[in-house]
Amino acid sequence: MFRRYWSAHVVSLTGEQITLLALPLLAVLTVGAGPAEMGYLTAASLLPTLFFSLVAGAWVDRRPIKRRVMIVTDLGRAALLVIVPVLAFAGVLELWHLYVIAFVTGTLTVFFDVANSSLFASVVRREDYIRANSLVNGARAAASVAGPSAGGLLVQILTAPVALIADALSYVGSALLLARIRPDERAAVAEAEDQSILGGLRYIARSVVLRSLLAGVTVLNLFNYIFSALFILYATTELGLSPGQLGVLLGLASVGTLIGAAITGPLTTRFGVGPVAVAGYILFPLPLVLVPLAAGGEPVIMAMLFAAEFLSGVGVMLLDIAVNSLQTAAAPLSRLSLISGARRTINYGIRPIGAVLGGILGETIGVRPALWIATVGAVTGVLFVLNSPIPRMRDLPEQQE
Repeated sequence: MFRRYWSAHVVSLTGEQITLLALPLLAVLTVGAGPAEMGYLTAASLLPTLFFSLVAGAWVDRRPIKRRVMIVTDLGRAALLVIVPVLAFAGVLELWHLYVIAFVTGTLTVFFDVANSSLFASVVRREDYIRANSLVNGARAAASVAGPSAGGLLVQILTAPVALIADALSYVGSALLLARIRPDERAAVAEAEDQSILGGLRYIARSVVLRSLLAGVTVLNLFNYIFSALFILYATTELGLSPGQLGVLLGLASVGTLIGAAITGPLTTRFGVGPVAVAGYILFPLPLVLVPLAAGGEPVIMAMLFAAEFLSGVGVMLLDIAVNSLQTAAAPLSRLSLISGARRTINYGIRPIGAVLGGILGETIGVRPALWIATVGAVTGVLFVLNSPIPRMRDLPEQQE
């Protein structure tokens, strides 16, 4: 059963990566979008997470079969993406069409993701959370390596509208695979007293494990998105790398995420899930200090950037796998979707704030000093975790109502 669940993820994630490249290219090449319009398009896909995560979590937790929510949202996203090439081939595609489709697709993705947290716990045995999360995150890492390349090739050969059809087919494939699994989801039906929209936030506030994990990740993401907003600008303008050089470097360095996904399971067996989570909070952001440190000739600069991205890729897998497993284990099955929606609202909500703050800092104090603030500040997220029971946890915590 897990094989089909995992396969659905592989198919869907690869398609999502294709869309991340194909949809912006479609906006630029077919509709003639400029910088401002591209910003609006990105915002349209991100806003549903802020607007609907809490609502989606409360609503999904009341559904007896979360898998049906995921199947419906998969098919809905497929139908929406098919509309784009139809409008393009008819010669009537406009920017507002893309804004609406990006927003509605993002909304369906929110419902899919919060339902997925409960389905994962219904499909995977508690003792297999680490191994299963390693496989799921390994699929995500592989998709991030192969997806953009496949998307670029499809756009080059078939044009951007046709490339979106490939993503639509991936969602259909995901829905078919999910329809073939039959997990027992009865334990995931919400029966707790506090199932209000804010119930997930209240539960996180009362749980020292969930509260510490979320606080650490939120601080890390705030500073990491300051970094992300400035990295490409810094690498190309101040370090002098060409887009081609940067693309090859990042593609090769992304192998670090595959390695991180492969070694997290053995490391948790050897050292415990808590110490591995703490290591992830450090190893994800700390190597990125090599970016503002980069200096010298072009080979030295590229080597330092490669090391930064490669080691950070290893760290992000340690962090994601260990933290996701801890969060799933610490929350009651009947509230997983509710808590997931609350967590996404905070964790994802801080990201655009970090990106905007990065732009402001880059303008006011300079790009390199802003990158120093971003890389050093991100490491401070671990302080919220150190002052908790997590560093001493060898095994996953018990679920508590």
